[in-house]
Amino acid sequence: MLRLPCRLAMVLAAALAVASLGSCSPTVSARGNLPTPEQLTQIKPGVTDKASVTALLGSPSSIASFDDATWYYISQKSQELAFFQPEVRDPEVVAVVFDKDGIVKDVQKRSSKQPRVIEPVARTTPAPGKELSFIEQLIGNFGKFNTNSAAGK
Repeated sequence: MLRLPCRLAMVLAAALAVASLGSCSPTVSARGNLPTPEQLTQIKPGVTDKASVTALLGSPSSIASFDDATWYYISQKSQELAFFQPEVRDPEVVAVVFDKDGIVKDVQKRSSKQPRVIEPVARTTPAPGKELSFIEQLIGNFGKFNTNSAAGK
């Protein structure tokens, strides 16, 4: 009679161990809008226009900053394990370049296993004029404000 509860406890302990191991599996999530290879083959440079690309691929993830001639479709997968920071995997970018008439000029697929780190430049652009200290700025403001004009008189 004592053996039944002992076996039940062992079975429950084993089930709990299996369940806890299963909960440690990494979570993979996909983000972005990456066209499939079949969709990309339907885009013909020199033939396909912007409206057709929008109908086929949807809205781009981003448009070039200085002109609307390049559309970017960006996607990435991230893997997260327990409480650790998510790790970015498989970042991909498809750039669709249009000519001045809105016809596809080129389709470029870019993949990077390690994204580039862009270091900002520490230089500053000097502004014209005299640089004043805090005290000079504070003293220079005395007498500049007319109390009558502030009251609407």
